[in-house]
Amino acid sequence: MTEGRSHRGTNAAKVQIGRALLALACVFCVGPAVWQAVTSLKPDAELIRLPPLLPGEPTASHYRAAVGEPSLPRALLNSALVATGATVLAVGLGGLCSFALARLPVGGKRAILAVVLCASMFPPIAVISPLYLLVRALGLRDTLTALILTHAAYALPLTVWILTSFFRQIPTDLYRAARVDGCSPWRALALVILPLARPALAVAALLVFIFSWNEFMFALTLTASEAARTAPVALALFPGLHEIPWGDLAAASVLVMAPVVLLAVLFQRHLVAGLTAGSVKG
Repeated sequence: MTEGRSHRGTNAAKVQIGRALLALACVFCVGPAVWQAVTSLKPDAELIRLPPLLPGEPTASHYRAAVGEPSLPRALLNSALVATGATVLAVGLGGLCSFALARLPVGGKRAILAVVLCASMFPPIAVISPLYLLVRALGLRDTLTALILTHAAYALPLTVWILTSFFRQIPTDLYRAARVDGCSPWRALALVILPLARPALAVAALLVFIFSWNEFMFALTLTASEAARTAPVALALFPGLHEIPWGDLAAASVLVMAPVVLLAVLFQRHLVAGLTAGSVKG
């Protein structure tokens, strides 16, 4: 009896510790974004002193200044175009590669997937120099096309890894039945596999879009003018020449984060499914 109470007490302590660690992780992840939102509402006089922790008289002047900045709307539009183009390209090519790896008699599938997994872990700084030389040689420097191709190429391994796992979960009998009925591999993909894999395609598209929207290093290196500048780069160049407008910068950060946060909240269940699917052995 005493041993049972001790066991229950140990389990309760583990649960409490787990909850405390989870709360710390949430504060660590969400804290900076919340602090930016609070800062964006503070008057100028309260920006560089603490207390008050919360704004005494919340103001929208920083948001008006951020929206009035000529470079920010153009940067948001560029980010939307780049993220959309990279998503379409990465999911289109990734879907074809994943179908071949999941259903067609391709040799060395395990080795290919291992290479794909390794490629998805390359740090951007390791490829930025040769990538810059390649883009300049192709005449694509300072263009949205360069960013679309770069983001799509960098997100392609993750897309292949996720979609291959999903395609393998679709019963093989459905594909074989389509082939017996006279469908070519292309028709079987279009008429049988893709309709069943729509949730997986949506998850992969969402992950690629978020990656491309937040990407900074490639966008900073491969662009030089406002015509091709994306939102993360515009934020980095937001400070003025003689002073840093912290309130305006916080408001602009909130505006840039808003679309991604909205997408993450709307599709959080699908995002978790997509991230964990990549860890399932096919």
